[in-house]
Amino acid sequence: MSTPTTTPATGNSRSVRPLTAIRLVAQRELNMRLRTKSFVIGTAVILLVLAGYLLLQASLFSDADKKEVGLAGQAAGIDAPLRTQAEQLGQDIETTQVSSVEAGREQVANGDLDAVVSGNAASLQVLVKSELDEELRVLLNAISQNEVLNAKLAEAGVNPAQVMSEVNAAQVSVTSIEPADPERGQRMAIGLIMVFLLYMSIVTYGSLVAQGVVEEKASRVVEILLSTVRPWHLLLGKVIGLGLVGLAQLVILAGAGLAMATATGVLTLSGVATGAILWGLLWYLLGFFLYATIFAGAGSLVSRQEDVQSVVTPVSMVLIIGFIVGLNLMIQDPEGTGTEVLSMIPLLSPVLMPGRIATGTVPGWEIAVSILLTAATVALFTWLSGKVYRNAVLRTGSRVKLTEALRG
Repeated sequence: MSTPTTTPATGNSRSVRPLTAIRLVAQRELNMRLRTKSFVIGTAVILLVLAGYLLLQASLFSDADKKEVGLAGQAAGIDAPLRTQAEQLGQDIETTQVSSVEAGREQVANGDLDAVVSGNAASLQVLVKSELDEELRVLLNAISQNEVLNAKLAEAGVNPAQVMSEVNAAQVSVTSIEPADPERGQRMAIGLIMVFLLYMSIVTYGSLVAQGVVEEKASRVVEILLSTVRPWHLLLGKVIGLGLVGLAQLVILAGAGLAMATATGVLTLSGVATGAILWGLLWYLLGFFLYATIFAGAGSLVSRQEDVQSVVTPVSMVLIIGFIVGLNLMIQDPEGTGTEVLSMIPLLSPVLMPGRIATGTVPGWEIAVSILLTAATVALFTWLSGKVYRNAVLRTGSRVKLTEALRG
């Protein structure tokens, strides 16, 4: 049986002004959480992991497109055409002279060279460790084919240079409906990172709200607090306090990540990233208030930490499923109807909309409508969760039914 408990001094709840009460509760949460070792160590670990990841990406990006090719014997003659064609196709190829194929074999085995090319230009032979890069294959085939073609044209008494000039002049004419966006890849990466950060922050700190409510309820600290402040003020102060803790960590991670990504050269669109962070902070506040109030109301239904997951899991599952589905849709098609529809649903907007905004594919009216819908949903769930919290937070024992808490 759920046993209703009342505080003996509820009449004093008007002795503290509402704003003062909310500020004091929020300040209490800030002081408790920001000074904990878990917050400091957790943030430091995430920053170290982020720094290591960015350094790894910078190293991989610098070496990903570079190909080291050794030229042996007569193949040294293709050095110039190989470099020229690679440059025309935007490929980075470095060539080195090796004394023989056998001398180059060890360098290929050790990974110092991607390939060793030998033979004459018309009949090239390539030694690789396991598989020849397709782009390099195309370049070498083109050189061999041109060499054979030049020889055949010379045999026929035709000027090879003139023929090749006419052949190279034949180009495909391309007409684009929309200009290509060279920043698309980085915009998408920034958007996906923001989606992940917001999801993690909302889930982590929203769950802390529920745990904090149950902790205060189980220890009966809430009875002491409610002798001075109203349930609404306690709920709002707790949500604001933990929200600011999450916001502080998000700002630290996003700011440090932006600085490190720019410094390592992984990110060149610092302006786009800064805008994404600012939008992300706005949506974090909306999303956190939306979910934290729900988590707080859910947490007030139980009196033991062991029961917290049973009441917060249904709420978490909505966010988790929306995150997984929305993230996959964003990767496949950020401008698709499915992505657009999901990002407009208030329960999912705080996670998905800032990701779409970062990609630059969202019209202004969608952003405005999404913000209004989410803000209205925040107000609705704050009222409902506040009612549940007020009616259930002083009841100890077995779990309080949601319908009973709503009725009061």
